[in-house]
Amino acid sequence: EFAQSGRPVLGICNGFQVLVKSGLLDLNQAAVDRPYTLTYNERSRFECRWAKLIPNPNSHSIFTQGLTEPIYCPVAHGEGRFMVRDSATADHLEAQNRIALTYAADSYPLNPNGSTHNIAGICNQQGNIMGLMPHPEDHIFPWQHPHHHRGAQGMLGLSLFINGINNA
Repeated sequence: EFAQSGRPVLGICNGFQVLVKSGLLDLNQAAVDRPYTLTYNERSRFECRWAKLIPNPNSHSIFTQGLTEPIYCPVAHGEGRFMVRDSATADHLEAQNRIALTYAADSYPLNPNGSTHNIAGICNQQGNIMGLMPHPEDHIFPWQHPHHHRGAQGMLGLSLFINGINNA
């Protein structure tokens, strides 16, 4: 009821797995009929590294609205690869602008889990529910950047949360 009322729902890492497996990203579709899933990483090992996420400016997600700067944040998962049933499913997600965030490159290690179409996060059709595997909550302060001591800055994950609060 909360999600159906249009309230913001954000699932990170295991939260994304819950959104996918429960069918909440497709409110009108039974979970057993979902055309995508999260599964073991392509290299069959736990990945713990920083990744650059590119926001889709055309996404319906309230969390990525207005974002133009990439988000740099860690991933830490063994089952984070986003997979689709077939190419038509990926095309459908793309055509409906449900792909909210992508990894910056299509090859390992920049796509740390081998996700289809570099997908790091998707949203529901209405845009109020979004799930992603990386951890933007681990880079909301400038000093959390792994190269902060070398002067690196920006690309914070904080904007996702600000957008969520502004749409609450």
